[in-house]
Amino acid sequence: MATQITIGSAGGEYMEAVVVLEWAASIGDIVNEGDLIVTVETAKAATEVEAPCDGVLSAVFAEVGTEVPVSEVLGLIGEDENDTDGANIDQGEDETNAAPAPSTPEIEEQINAVNSAPDTRVIASPAARLAAAKAGIDLRSIAITSPTGRIKLRDLGGVTGDVVTRSSPLARRIAQDAELDIASIAGTGTRGRVVKADVELALTKAVIPAPATSHDSTSMMFEDGSYEVIPADGMRKTVAARLTEAKRDVPHFYLTADVKLNAMLKARAGINAIAPMDTEGKPTYKISVNDFIIKAWALALQQVPQANATWAGDAIFLHRHSDVAVAVAIPGGLFTPIVRKAETKSLRQISAEVKDFAARARARKLSPNEYIGGSSSVSNLGMYGVKHFTSIINPPHGTIISIGAGEERLYPENGEVKFGTFMTISVSCDHRSVDGALGAQLMAVFKMLIEQPLLMLARG
Repeated sequence: MATQITIGSAGGEYMEAVVVLEWAASIGDIVNEGDLIVTVETAKAATEVEAPCDGVLSAVFAEVGTEVPVSEVLGLIGEDENDTDGANIDQGEDETNAAPAPSTPEIEEQINAVNSAPDTRVIASPAARLAAAKAGIDLRSIAITSPTGRIKLRDLGGVTGDVVTRSSPLARRIAQDAELDIASIAGTGTRGRVVKADVELALTKAVIPAPATSHDSTSMMFEDGSYEVIPADGMRKTVAARLTEAKRDVPHFYLTADVKLNAMLKARAGINAIAPMDTEGKPTYKISVNDFIIKAWALALQQVPQANATWAGDAIFLHRHSDVAVAVAIPGGLFTPIVRKAETKSLRQISAEVKDFAARARARKLSPNEYIGGSSSVSNLGMYGVKHFTSIINPPHGTIISIGAGEERLYPENGEVKFGTFMTISVSCDHRSVDGALGAQLMAVFKMLIEQPLLMLARG
């Protein structure tokens, strides 16, 4: 039997669908186990799927540019190009997507008539037969595009409402909990499949009266030819949906403080000054201000462990390690790769890891496990000259610290006026898991570590 090519863990635990970007082989090509076989795009990254075994690519079920659920089989690898024994599978078909009325003798009679009609070789799934019979559709009129020649529920593209509502299990559960009619929601997934983002968008419309969501409606406000339309890609849609969810569901509060940087900048200069040179005469490392910030934030979360928390609906998760996400801006969106166990890592380790994340984020080469999860985030716009800002919490995180630009300021000390370098920071907290007192303690520890960096270095 041929071996199925599936997305598997490459899609990520929280991904529902991917888009096929490129097949690295054609039907009939010999492939080896571990070879790149197909590249797919998740909501945020291009992910490579490897061949699960040696053999010949014998079937391709998902063409380039099509969106497919992560559970779908993309193709088959057989002993030769005619080996498609593994093709008689219900790819991506969820029989519970159909909501037909209980079978009646009349419907059974229609099904039997379709299945026994002369001069026809109709092969259809039970759900497709029942839905077609209820809707009065002759299955012989359906264009069969499946490589197996089998008609599936999703092939009945014109049937909607009570007969067929294609939706993911997660989307149905969210809709059921919110008492939304899944049949009333327009699906954006494969062949109109209703996915989680569609239900969340419907919930947003129900809770917050929003302006026009279609660019067709927005275009009426502007003169023709005075603007360029740039369609939102999967990343931008994901960012929009998650941050809308955050501002709607997460009760934010904000804390602000000024932090003196003199001692930290001196320590940074000293560390970089002793960096050994490589064969080309360049320093082997260069610690940035952001590396100190990540380290200090990770240690602060350890010293105020009750603030290293995420809200889980009916419980609060207190995390043993400081898994700190770092915002990385790329064209068209934002990645938040996570420095795992950041409190245990040296400044050099953090520096190397963040540089690697940033490079692969810009190439969209991060895997989902590198940016899903974490307990808190760091967002630094100081490098762009931004003096002060507040960030939206990225669920499920309980906090996010926003870093402004360092600038020289006059300040009083022991009756004298002095110059110093300061930055303004703000901490956004989810009040469900981190209350005001905890947030203030967390900020105070971070401020102390930055202003007295020897304390930070003494802790790792």
